[in-house]
Amino acid sequence: MELTFRIYRFDPERDSEPHYRTYQVEAEPGERILDCLNRIKWEQDGSLSFRMSCGHGVCGSDAVRLNGRCALACQKLVQDYEGEPEIVVEPLPSFRVLKDLVVDLEPFFEKVNWVRPYLLAGEGDPEKERLQDPSERKKLDQVIRCILCACCMGSCPVVGVNEGFLGPAPLVWAFRYIFDTRDREKEDRLQKVDTEDGAWGCRNHFECTRVCPKEIPVTKSINFIKREIEKVLRS
Repeated sequence: MELTFRIYRFDPERDSEPHYRTYQVEAEPGERILDCLNRIKWEQDGSLSFRMSCGHGVCGSDAVRLNGRCALACQKLVQDYEGEPEIVVEPLPSFRVLKDLVVDLEPFFEKVNWVRPYLLAGEGDPEKERLQDPSERKKLDQVIRCILCACCMGSCPVVGVNEGFLGPAPLVWAFRYIFDTRDREKEDRLQKVDTEDGAWGCRNHFECTRVCPKEIPVTKSINFIKREIEKVLRS
């Protein structure tokens, strides 16, 4: 089947303003959108820039906006857009565009690093491994699927108007350690996100949850953090 792709193009070294360019691609229903982008780059326009790595929904590097919805190009198939007149491919919103579909993710990773995404288990090493009850570990099963693709950040209406907002993915990583029973800095972690630009910045639009390629209940997780703040810091 023949598909029409309308792709956002912007080269800051050449262009004064972004523009769109249209490409025609032959593809099978079961092929990935990433396959089509590669075909465009390899066969039609070698100047097209986008990120990709594993191509299997693990690394999260090929996140873009497809027909208005943030997604991984390697997870979306041609058949998902059957019947639509064209597939519009754009960079993730709310990020500075470096070139075409490539955005600057450094501010995003800085926010993730700010929540200290690693175990703080106190001083001294135990004689054996730090044990955790399976029921306690189960609380983390969903959030640990985060691959830092930033689809949730691009789709969040709050991020779009407030660059100071910590954002969905960093809060998911905060959740991961706030509720890890082996961590010894729970109260401090809660205090860090107990701000209007932290957990309270979330307005429950649920867009982050809708676009998450790993089906993480992002909004629900942020609301659990809010409840824990009330329970631990306000009681």
